[in-house]
Formats: sequence, C-alpha cells, structure tokens
Amino acid sequence: MVTPTVVIAGRPNVGKSTLFNRLAGRRFALVADTPGVTRDRKDAEAMLRGRLVRLVDTAGLEESAPETLFGRMRASSEAAVAQADLVVFVVDARSGIMPADAHFATWLRRQNVPVLVVANKAEGRGGAAAAMEAFSLGLGEPLAVSAEHGEGIADLMGEIAYRLPPEEMDDLVAEDDSGPPRPLKLAIVGRPNAGKSTLLNRLLGEARMITGPEPGLTRDAVSAILHDADGDVELVDTAGLRKRARIEAPLEKMSVSASIEALKMAEVVALTVDATEGLHEQDLQIGRLIEREGRACVLVLNKWDAVEDRQKTRQAISDRLETSLTQMRGIPVVTLSAMTGAGVDKFLPAVRRAHLIWNMRVPTGELNRWFEKAQERHSPPMVEGRRLKLRYVTQAKARPPTFLVFGTRAEQMPEEYQRYLVNSLREKFDMPGTPIRIQLRGTKNPYVDEGRP
Repeated sequence: MVTPTVVIAGRPNVGKSTLFNRLAGRRFALVADTPGVTRDRKDAEAMLRGRLVRLVDTAGLEESAPETLFGRMRASSEAAVAQADLVVFVVDARSGIMPADAHFATWLRRQNVPVLVVANKAEGRGGAAAAMEAFSLGLGEPLAVSAEHGEGIADLMGEIAYRLPPEEMDDLVAEDDSGPPRPLKLAIVGRPNAGKSTLLNRLLGEARMITGPEPGLTRDAVSAILHDADGDVELVDTAGLRKRARIEAPLEKMSVSASIEALKMAEVVALTVDATEGLHEQDLQIGRLIEREGRACVLVLNKWDAVEDRQKTRQAISDRLETSLTQMRGIPVVTLSAMTGAGVDKFLPAVRRAHLIWNMRVPTGELNRWFEKAQERHSPPMVEGRRLKLRYVTQAKARPPTFLVFGTRAEQMPEEYQRYLVNSLREKFDMPGTPIRIQLRGTKNPYVDEGRP
C-alpha cells in the first residue's frame, strides 16, 4: 500500500513548520519567528483521521534566481509539490493575502495537483472571518486554523483525510479500492462521576473501563472502536471536568488537558450529566466550550432510572438549557441508564442525527429565498442612522454550518440581529442543537470618499 504524500507549502514565515509539527504530533521541525529557518524538505509519517500519510515540510516559496540559496530552496519545494497527492497551501490570515501568495496560487493552479488552502494564525472568531479573504486566491474554500494554539487542527486533519485518494486495498483482500469509511469520532465528557465510563462499557458490551462510585477513576482520554451496523464509531472516554479553581494536582491538570483535547478532536460530543443532580453550572460551562469549539453535541441524562419525578426533572433541565445555553437551542436530549442499559438504544441514533446536521449543506438558492423572507419579517436594523443593506448569503463550510452574509456595512450588524438570523436558520432548515456560525462581509461604496461618514 502506497502512503499518500501531503506537502505543506507557502511563502516564508506563514507558520508551515508549526503546522507540520502540530499535524505530526511532535516537534520535528525547527520553529522561529525568523523567515527562512526551514531550508531542506523535512518529512514525517502521521496518522490523520485513520489515514497514514507522509507529511512534507518545505522551504518558503519566494522569487529568487535559480543559482541562489533561496532559488535552490524554491526548486526543492517545487520538486516536493510535483510528488504530492495533496498540497496544503498555507497563508497568514493575520497579515492578509500578499502578492507572493497570489503569485504562487496561480502557479499551483497549473500543477495539476489537489490544493487545500489553510489560513493560519486565525485565532478566535475574528481570525476565522479574516481567513475568508483567502477565497480570492481561487483555490476553493479556505480553512481557518491556528497551528500555534491548536485551533481548527481537528477539522484540518479531517479535511486532509477526506481529500486524499482512496486507500489501495491489497489484491488478496478485495478488488474494491474505495477504502473503509472513517469512523465517527465521539467524545464522552462531563463532570466526575456522571457515568461516562459506564456508558462506554455499555456501548461496547464489555468492561473496557474501570468504573466505581469514586469520582476521578478515569485519568486519561481512552479510545475504543465500536463496530455498529450503521458504521464504526470511535468512542473516547475522558476524565471528569471540574471547576478550574478546584484543579490543583499536576496529574489532574494533565487529565483535564487530555479531556479538552479529546473534545476538540471529536465530531460529536456526548455531554453526560447525572440526572439525579440536574444541570450544574459546570455542565453548562462544558456545553459552552463545546459550542465554542464548533462540535455537535448530545446531552445525555444518565441515571434516569434513579430519578423520582421525571417530568419535573426534564422540565427543569429544559428551562435551564433555554436560558443558559441559547447558542445550542434544540440540543438533543437522551435519557438513559448506563448501569441497566435502559434507553441506551436511543443514544447512537441521536448521535448520528446530530452528526448529520453538523455536516449539513444548504443550497445557495434556498438560502437566499430564506434570507429575503427573513428580512421581510424583521428588517435589518438602523446603524448610525442608516439601515443596513444585506444583499445575499452563502454557506462557506459545514462542520459546523457556517454562513457568509454579504452587504453594505454588514460587518456592523448587531449581535441581536445575528441571533435572529441564527434562530431563523435553525427553524427553516431543521438544524436543532448544532453550533451555527454567521460571518459578515461588508462591501464598500466606491463613490463614497474614505473620510466621509
């Protein structure tokens, strides 16, 4: 079986080596703020979403005479691109698209090799919006990441694996070379003693994890593959997440870090709650973290068999979700007992439904018909004495569903109107519970002077 080659390319100092180290899972390449630290190609094997790949870090692409050092570095990088199954073209979202980026994007389009544009240094939501400028390169949808902080790396790994050619099966095994589908990545998170390990054991049908009444038995994120008729699921059990102020021991700090990393790497997160105790503020904090990371979520009310007044408990939890977790309105709720198995059969269907919504793409035509009616029902607000003129909307990406709204001064849209659009999107296109992102792209009037109001 031939290992596919993924080449990381781009102009100097955009963070290629930092991204290379992050994808490889350890520090292989030297990293510094000085441009040109990487001179030779460096490669390493890495496992990305179940695919073994050969990662290649390259020197920065820049115009130089062939006989110079930088010219030879560029020739080495171009040779790597020629052997690539996929090129990850890295740009700097912080500094924006430079002439060199545009120049090498034009060159890449002529190389007849698949290209994935990655906008690095895109920390936070503002960085994700800035990354959209990379659309102008004409190489498709850019992916916003921060290699230094690990933001967006899980999505990048999934996108790389998705774009690679199918795995070649051994001739003795089968003629079908499409390769096995990737397992759905599901992380089980929650406060200590919520029954996370018991749920994983129940799903697997074996005592894989140590369980007991003592909180904190699980110290590391542990994964296992569940083979199911509807497809494989990679289950990750995590250590309990407590309030940060209560975390003192170094071992627990490492456990919590591993839990948060597992959450970031998951596609769906099962927020597991002890139903006999109801929703605590820490549960809601974990829910907000899931939303910030853009993961799909299913709320699991475990130990449901021990709840005395079920109707009252469910209503109290629904009210708390409505007021304290509005960003994930309509989150699916599954009541079960991991100990007895009651209700566990409803869990995986809810997970797969949440995953489907998280991956949803809405056709642009349907989106804009909804957009017109949404504005008719509730006109865009006045900002600085002038009404916002919103022109059209398109879906930039899924996982989670992310939409670009274009219009004159659209970037000034108040948060209240953004929430209205998000809730309207949920209702119209049946997207309960999943995080929805709206990014705003303003358009300037060329006939208005820069200094005029």
